[in-house]
Amino acid sequence: MFKTEVYKQRRDALKAKIKSGIGLFLGNNEMPMNYAGNTFLYRQDSTFLYFFALDMPGLAGVIDFDEGKDYIFGNDVDMEDIIWMGPQPLMKDNGLKAGVNHVHSFGELDSFLKNAIEKKREIHFIPQYRHDNQILLEKLTGIKIADQKNRSSLSLIKAIIALRNVKDQYEIEELEKAAAIGYEMHVTAMKMAKPGISEREIAGTIEGIALARGAGVSFPIILSQNGETLHNHDHSQVLQAGRMMITDAGAETTLHYASDYTRTIPVGGKFTQRQREIYQIVLDANNAVTAAVKPGVTYQSIHLMAARVIASGLKALDLMQGDVDEAVSAGAHAMFFPHGLGHMMGMDVHDMENYGEDYVGYDEETKRIQQFGTAYLRLGRKLQPGYVLTNEPGIYFIPALIQQWKDEGKFRQFINYSKAESYIGFGGIRLEDDLLVTQNGCRLIGKRIPVTIEEVESTMKG
Repeated sequence: MFKTEVYKQRRDALKAKIKSGIGLFLGNNEMPMNYAGNTFLYRQDSTFLYFFALDMPGLAGVIDFDEGKDYIFGNDVDMEDIIWMGPQPLMKDNGLKAGVNHVHSFGELDSFLKNAIEKKREIHFIPQYRHDNQILLEKLTGIKIADQKNRSSLSLIKAIIALRNVKDQYEIEELEKAAAIGYEMHVTAMKMAKPGISEREIAGTIEGIALARGAGVSFPIILSQNGETLHNHDHSQVLQAGRMMITDAGAETTLHYASDYTRTIPVGGKFTQRQREIYQIVLDANNAVTAAVKPGVTYQSIHLMAARVIASGLKALDLMQGDVDEAVSAGAHAMFFPHGLGHMMGMDVHDMENYGEDYVGYDEETKRIQQFGTAYLRLGRKLQPGYVLTNEPGIYFIPALIQQWKDEGKFRQFINYSKAESYIGFGGIRLEDDLLVTQNGCRLIGKRIPVTIEEVESTMKG
C-alpha cells in the first residue's frame, strides 16, 4: 500500500465533494471456484482499495460526510484462521495503516446503517458488480437488487470519477511497474512465436511472468492467430508460418495498477508484403494519436482522426475509395476498424467501468456518437493532465461483417468489396500503447515495446 497520508487525503478530497450523508464502500469477498474452500485468486474491489487500502476479504468502509469520520468494519481472526493462515494483524492495527481510527466488527455495520436510515440520512453507494455484495447491500439497506443500479448515488459516482481520473505521482510509479512487466510479457511472446508452437504455451508462459512479477494479469489474455476476432481468448491453435499472432495482454502490480498492451507479429518473424502494408497503416494511426494527445482535446476527435488515417491508408491500397472525410463521417471505415480507440486505465484495466462507461468516458460536453464502430469508443471526453489512457487502433478483415455489408449494399461508394474479400483469412492487426496526458502533450507509460516493422523482426530474430 501507499503511505497512510495518501488514503487520508483521498477520503478528505471526497468529503470536500460530498457534503452530507454516508458513503458505503463494500470490499470484495473470496469467491469459490468449485467448492467453498477452493477459491479463485483474490482481487479486492478497486474503489475500496483506492480509499481504504486494505487488500483482504471481509471488509467494508464507511465515510460519514456530515461528521467527517471514517470507519472500517471487519473481524479479527480466530484460532481456526490462525491455524490455517498464521498470525494476522488486529483489525484496529490494519485500520491505522489506512489512517482510520474507528474500527468495528463487521456485524456492527448492520446496526450502524439502520441507525442512519432511521434518521433519514442518505446512504451513498456505487453499483455492485458481485452478487454476494448485491445481496448484502439489500440486507443492509432494504434496497432490492433489481433497484440498486438506479438507486446508486450519481453524486458519489461523479465525485469518485473526478478523483480517480487524474493519477497522482504514486499511481504513475505503479503504472510504470505494471508497464515493465507488460514489456517482458510481450517481448517473450514475440520470441516464442514460431511455427509449431501452441498459442496456449505462449499464453501460459506470459501469464506466468505476470504472476511471478506482480499480482497476475490485468485481464484474461487475448492471444490468437485469428486476430479478426477482437477479444479472442481461445488459445487452442498451433502457430503456422505465414499467419500473424495478436497478443493483447497486461499485468497488475501487487497494488493492482494495470498495464494493457497489444502487439501483432508475424509467425516466424518475417512480415509478408501484404502484412507490412496493413501493419504500417495501423502504426501510422497509433503514432498520429500519440502526437495529437494533449489537454483540452477530446479523445472522440482523436478517434475520428485515427479513423481518417486508417481510411487514407486503405484507400492507397484500393480497399477504400472516394472522399476520406465523407467515408469516416458516414462510418464506412468501421468495417475495418469496428471499435473505439481506447479507454481510461488505472487500477482497473478499463478504469472504473463498474461505475458506468458513459460517466467515466463522457460528460455533458461530449456525448457518445451512436454509429457502428464509433459507438464502442469507451473514452470520448476532453483530456486533462494526469489522465492515463490506451491508444489502440486496428484494422481487421472479418468475413461475416464483409459479407453482411456487401449483401446489404452498404457504402459501395467507399468500400471496394472485391478487394476486401481477397483479404479474408488475413486476420487483424492492433497496436496498443499506454499514454499519460501531461501539461503540454503526453508520454508513453513505460518503455515502448518493439513496434516498428524493423524492431519486431529484429526482436523475433534475436
